[in-house]
Amino acid sequence: MEAVAPPTRTLLDFLRDERGLTGTKEGCNEGDCGACTVMVTDEQGSRALNACILFLPQLEGKAVRTVEGIAGPNGTLHPVQEAMIARHGSQCGFCTPGFIMSMAVAHLNGETDFDDRLAGNLCRCTGYAPIIRAAEDAAEAPVPEWMTADAGAIATAPDIAGIEGAARPRTSDELAEWYLDHPDGTLIAGATDVGLWVTKDFRDLGDVAFISGCHDMQGICEEGDRLIIGATTTMSALWDRLAEPFPSYAELIRRYGSVQVRNAATIGGSIANGSPIGDNAPALIALGATLRLRCGDERREIALEDFFIEYGKQDRAPGEFVEAITIPSQAPALRCYKISKRFDQDITAVLGCFNLTIEGGIVREARIAFGGMAGIPKRARAVEAAITGKPLDAPVLANAQAAMAEDFTPLSDMRASADYRLAAARNLLARHVAEMRGEDVNVLEVRA
Repeated sequence: MEAVAPPTRTLLDFLRDERGLTGTKEGCNEGDCGACTVMVTDEQGSRALNACILFLPQLEGKAVRTVEGIAGPNGTLHPVQEAMIARHGSQCGFCTPGFIMSMAVAHLNGETDFDDRLAGNLCRCTGYAPIIRAAEDAAEAPVPEWMTADAGAIATAPDIAGIEGAARPRTSDELAEWYLDHPDGTLIAGATDVGLWVTKDFRDLGDVAFISGCHDMQGICEEGDRLIIGATTTMSALWDRLAEPFPSYAELIRRYGSVQVRNAATIGGSIANGSPIGDNAPALIALGATLRLRCGDERREIALEDFFIEYGKQDRAPGEFVEAITIPSQAPALRCYKISKRFDQDITAVLGCFNLTIEGGIVREARIAFGGMAGIPKRARAVEAAITGKPLDAPVLANAQAAMAEDFTPLSDMRASADYRLAAARNLLARHVAEMRGEDVNVLEVRA
């Protein structure tokens, strides 16, 4: 990838304006519709990403393949292209390049959970049935040899760290030094949020540091009964690791972000942006997560629930950043329930996360957190107090539901009214109690 200024120029604009590769489409320009999907390859493999919110410095040392490169050098069609033609998987065709890219990456990686692989690609006219059939038809075909050539291009990828205004720290030490000197600068990891500041708000971000190259802040390690999660660990990596110990949390991660988004978004970015409707924070608060914050050479630990002070304000000093998150390695009781207008890839109206310890029918410990109910992700301490030390019978449940109004005074917005949010939160508590009793509460499994 050639160096092109400014550092916040998106890959989508570069491909279309500088290279004439117009197969990659601009749809929503916010990473939601998938029309801009491309394949990005590095030492960790190939993955699908949204080019519309991917800045050029994020591609240092990586190979990019667009829809123009899916067919072979001699024009031979890729199996997914052949299947899309045979299954009539395209009508207007605007979304088709993005679907082809998501399908081709899944085909390369041997991934066949197509409902998930294609959840980040929006089709308004063809319908998903023929597209899913095409993906299924192509699944057994061998991977074309030209699709494996990108790994060889990584070694010769040029260094683009010299783009004016873009810092590329390689370690947390370098990041700490840069951030002390630029406390008003913007840290960019996955850009799934910051990208919209540029594409939608047209902001000039000023000094920026691209921190995905800080490899000592990536990955998940187990220390005793704890998991230490580096702040630049992607949500895809987190989803893979948490699927077994925290299946409910893992399903929440799958629902709120498409494959393209999970492949870019980081756990640290999700926390540091302080969103009151960010889905990670309530789950992590219910787990009793702690943050490791760093400013220069100084580090401190803080409970995640104390990090959020009020809307738009966190307990973070200038030049201080999230370095790691610590959670218990096991929490079999954790359950997360997300309410949104669209089941997959939608912003939350209400999110409730419950982590109760019950012994002998009595609640011995309770950690309950909600998103979408206040200006910050927040624990339901009055609800916790109403059930701790008591059996979860009908009177206790009713008292706990009433206590919800002591914890939260939600707002009305385009996603839900205040009354709806409060009623939904109370119902989520009842749902959790019913699930613990062994009742079937999954609305996707309800039968007439």
